[in-house]
Amino acid sequence: MASVAQTTARALIEAGCVAFSPGAPFTYASGKMGPVYVDVRRLLSFPEQRARVMDLAADALRAVGANVLAGGETAGIPYAAFIADRLDKPMVYVRKKPKGHGSGAGSQIEGAMEPGARAVLVEDVQNFGVSKAVFVDALRAAGAVVEDVFVIFDHGIRPEVAAENDKMGIRLHALATWWDVLAALRAAGTRAPAELDALEAYLRDPEGWRAPQG
Repeated sequence: MASVAQTTARALIEAGCVAFSPGAPFTYASGKMGPVYVDVRRLLSFPEQRARVMDLAADALRAVGANVLAGGETAGIPYAAFIADRLDKPMVYVRKKPKGHGSGAGSQIEGAMEPGARAVLVEDVQNFGVSKAVFVDALRAAGAVVEDVFVIFDHGIRPEVAAENDKMGIRLHALATWWDVLAALRAAGTRAPAELDALEAYLRDPEGWRAPQG
């Protein structure tokens, strides 16, 4: 997996998905702050890097044995489609909220999925894991068996998220983490060592890093 992780990390860096700003921290959707941000959606606009990562994703999911790939609204939808095409598998997508109109009103699932189908939820990133729980619950309510979640990027610095995955009865499959990105950046030598040391300090203790920021 080391080569997979490093290939993915390099592709994300090449596509400009990785941002690091210790002097002007980012504010996340949770309201918390941090000096790093990864925007996997940018990968969509870079065909060479996108193809490289999607090939790795398909390889990672071949052994899972899913009947259908389910993209989470919205970022997971295109990646689920790319992977489903490579694996020749059906694909659905999962809404954040039930549809309020037309055919299928009240449903969160778009597409055809047989009851009892083994579904893999596809998302771009796992950070705090809030949307993942919504999507998994919706798939299970629709009759799917969901034991696996795939993401391109797992922040990999929140042990409580791993505990939540266990509680939900799901296995997480991820191609890369911040630790892989840090290793790729150190190998590339394009960032100042002091910057990368600051990044590592944040990864090792996110809450301790935030305390002085208020």
